[in-house]
Amino acid sequence: MSYQPNEEQRMAVDGLRKFLADVIEPQAKEYGDNKIPKELMQDWFKQLVPFGLITAPIAEADGGLGLDWQTHLYLYEELAYSSVDIAVPLAINTFIANSLVTTASEELKQRYLPGLLSGELFGSGAISEPDVGSDVSAVKTRAVRDGDHWVINGEKTWITNGHYSDFIICTCKTGDFELSHILIDRKEHGYESRDIPKIAMNGQSTAQIFLDDVRVPVSNTLGNVGDGLKNTLKNFEIARCHMATWGVGLARRALEESVKYSRERTQHRKPIAGHQMIAEKLATMATKIDAARLLTHRAASLVDEDIRCDVECSMAKWYGTEIAVDAARDAVQIHGGNGLTKEFIVERLVREAIISPIPDGTTEIQKLLISRYLTGISAF
Repeated sequence: MSYQPNEEQRMAVDGLRKFLADVIEPQAKEYGDNKIPKELMQDWFKQLVPFGLITAPIAEADGGLGLDWQTHLYLYEELAYSSVDIAVPLAINTFIANSLVTTASEELKQRYLPGLLSGELFGSGAISEPDVGSDVSAVKTRAVRDGDHWVINGEKTWITNGHYSDFIICTCKTGDFELSHILIDRKEHGYESRDIPKIAMNGQSTAQIFLDDVRVPVSNTLGNVGDGLKNTLKNFEIARCHMATWGVGLARRALEESVKYSRERTQHRKPIAGHQMIAEKLATMATKIDAARLLTHRAASLVDEDIRCDVECSMAKWYGTEIAVDAARDAVQIHGGNGLTKEFIVERLVREAIISPIPDGTTEIQKLLISRYLTGISAF
């Protein structure tokens, strides 16, 4: 299989690239590290939806374009190149839309899916907790059955879109050894959220979620009671592909900024691109980016074919996010003292890149998953 975009995909990418450069990037730049208001993020999503973002991998019968995940990743790379602060919340809305398509009742789909696909609504996946990260089975948030309702108590943290969210899909313990996904509407059922300040990516919302005796109809359960762990692990596959693409897009921006700067900046009477140490860095960055993209699209092609690919997705996520750290670090080095100033984008890229190996399973977790596949022995 070829992992190069076809003509139709290339045209879609080219159109999106021009729109992002001309419209979205200048507006996003005004906010710097400041929080982007929900209404503005909403407006940007509505403008991005016609290009296929969010909608590309969703079946036409459900209101999407009926394309594939690979197409979405080609588009998503362009968005990550322009703004990670916009790319990350949009990815979450895409995953939530896919979760509704695959596990929600027809009633829940009709109520929430159109708003996600239009850019009107924001959803969140609430998994992580203060004491629970990579070990999803250790979730403590509990949903207790009370007639036709669940009564839910707990706290979630590191929840992307948390403060923006109109609803969350909450991973809850519904039995001693049982997890379930339950849709909780902010207005109808109530939950509180609080943003978490970070080293970077403060333009979007990463939040804590607080659930205090929240009553939710049992009919808001996604899939069967007890399917939460299985469905979470399945969702990780495509989430990790998007995380890898986040890394590829960010690294590509670091490379292109470095190429431009190295042609313009002179030292010892010639452009610094003509110095071997700089040339080596640029060549290494470009090769790693291509390798990461190939790993990612191989994994996505398996997702599209409904072939189990947790190992391939782990490889892509590990490599794609780590090469972003390398590329951004080298970009700062190529820029020298200028790379430390707010005048050049590379100082922002290196802060954002540091975050990327952590969400959806750290690099260390990805390596343990790959090793377990190779040896059959768990090192957890």
